[in-house]
Amino acid sequence: MLWRALSEDMPGPKWAGLFAEYWPDYKRWWLKEGDSARPTYLESRRALKEHMPEIVPLYETLCDLAGGGDQAARFLSFYCPPPYLSGCSQAIWTGEEPVLVRNYDYDANAFDSLVLQTGWQGRRVIGTSDGLWGLVDGMNDAGLAISLTFGGRRVVGDGFGVPLILRYVLQTCETAEQAGQILARVPTHMSYNVTVLDAKRRYLTAMMSPDKPALITHAAVATNHQENVEWVSHARFTATVERERFLLQRLTLHRDPQDTFINAFLRPPLYSTAFNVGFGTLYTAVYRPRLGNMEIRWPGTVWPQSFAHFQEGGRHVQIPGAA
Repeated sequence: MLWRALSEDMPGPKWAGLFAEYWPDYKRWWLKEGDSARPTYLESRRALKEHMPEIVPLYETLCDLAGGGDQAARFLSFYCPPPYLSGCSQAIWTGEEPVLVRNYDYDANAFDSLVLQTGWQGRRVIGTSDGLWGLVDGMNDAGLAISLTFGGRRVVGDGFGVPLILRYVLQTCETAEQAGQILARVPTHMSYNVTVLDAKRRYLTAMMSPDKPALITHAAVATNHQENVEWVSHARFTATVERERFLLQRLTLHRDPQDTFINAFLRPPLYSTAFNVGFGTLYTAVYRPRLGNMEIRWPGTVWPQSFAHFQEGGRHVQIPGAA
């Protein structure tokens, strides 16, 4: 895979170039159920204004950079997108310098492969891109880190794709408590577990669903189910219970040192090469939000980035099983 890192303080030509490059593929995905299956522009913008008003000006700027077209604007709203599934494991190591660690398990052909640093609306954010302004994990300059996993439920409803909700949290929040308030009120179109860690070592995991109120917990571990396993075949296929149990043992029974804990994400049962069925591990992310640094890791390779020393560029990575 070719990974890239890009930095742009204000939305401009770099982001516009990315959109022009990625949009044909995203458009095919967004229209796979037909144009009429997606909300209109007015419905999409109205939902953004109701639930995430602070980022509406940013959304409008990005729509202009994307060419101002109707379908692009509806896509960028992330409102009621097509359903999609992922694997993923995430946990907070609660030692001397707390760390948020996650594996992202997904289809290698449906992924931005992009680390994006932005200074939009005066807030510096670094994270792994999805949909070119959404994030599947990231941190901001207030010391807040966030990550998502699929929640293991079939229900699809009216709400936003969760990567935009993560962007919204990082654009507007500084503490886990503030993040929890947003995660409890913004509607999501599918079920997700979102874990947050702040600069004062406080953390939470929100179990979000489209058909019931979000459950805000003090869980330090999240895999691909919520309170109970509902989608049994998916749970068996992804080994979500086994991965959760493994991480809890690492945190409680064994009390692994930080490096040992992080390295466990690069081996089974957390690390997956099941790309033939769409759920291989694309990367491991490590966030140290109090220090303002992060790493993208693969077996044998570490790519460090930070607010103080963010380096643009590309990197070819051999991912086991992803060919």
